[in-house]
Amino acid sequence: MSDDGNTVAVGLEALVRAGHDAGSASRVRLEGALARGTTRERVVALRGLARRDEIDEPRWCALVADGDPVVRREAREQAAHRAPRTPAVRDALVCGLADDDPLALDAAAFALGEFGDGTAVGPLSRVAREHDDPRCRESAVAALGAIGDPEGLAAVLDALEDRPPVRRRAVVALAAFVGPEVDAALEHARSDRDWQVRAAAEQLGSAPEEGPD
Repeated sequence: MSDDGNTVAVGLEALVRAGHDAGSASRVRLEGALARGTTRERVVALRGLARRDEIDEPRWCALVADGDPVVRREAREQAAHRAPRTPAVRDALVCGLADDDPLALDAAAFALGEFGDGTAVGPLSRVAREHDDPRCRESAVAALGAIGDPEGLAAVLDALEDRPPVRRRAVVALAAFVGPEVDAALEHARSDRDWQVRAAAEQLGSAPEEGPD
């Protein structure tokens, strides 16, 4: 490894250690890297500050909309479990559903699914139905299933006519919903031309065996 490579590795290791240290000097190191570092340094610093619970609501809102797609993707993934579940953070994540970067959009959808906020169902449903990238449609369908709001059921049912990976995700998402429409959709999915869709529907629809009296 070159001297430059060694320097980078040592710097990243120091940032990782700072993320596990409660001292004020470590926080200063992390804050500096997040503000002025390379993409890799900013990602490591973000993880460290999130682990230390030292990112406030305004900073979360800024990070999930960061100009670097790698950083904002990481911020959204971290926000799913560490950010405060406030309207401001939720709205910032909803704005992420218009992201040009599919992976960053995926992370926004994932975070919204973890938030479980029904107010995100409308935007997620639009992505599930209208986005050009099937990966983004699949992510939105997964988030709708995670939220489980009845308003999202129609978009999940529509996704059963999409490409196989989206159909498979839609079948899994149906586990969050109940009703005749869901039963009919699962019955239809059991004869899907894709074997993985059929298998998912069979698994979801199988009733537990009754034990002996």
